[in-house]
Amino acid sequence: MISILAQERLLGATLGVLFTGAIVFEERRLIYNSISNTQSQSLHHTPVGEPIFGKKSRSELAHSWNKAVDQAFGPLIKSLSSRGW
Repeated sequence: MISILAQERLLGATLGVLFTGAIVFEERRLIYNSISNTQSQSLHHTPVGEPIFGKKSRSELAHSWNKAVDQAFGPLIKSLSSRGW
């Protein structure tokens, strides 16, 4: 039988791997799309336009993301902190 401490570590490792994998997947997708768009634009000789998301939109998205993560994992973090993690 797995102890509670081992279960917590396994849960933490699993969540870390999933979160990191999602970030890496998204970043790779963005890079490949960027390369594809650049090659497509150079073939058609169209000028590069403004980015889809401006600086304000990106900062709002980052703020919303951080807020959602805090709400989703806040109780878990408090629980682990109270146990000395």
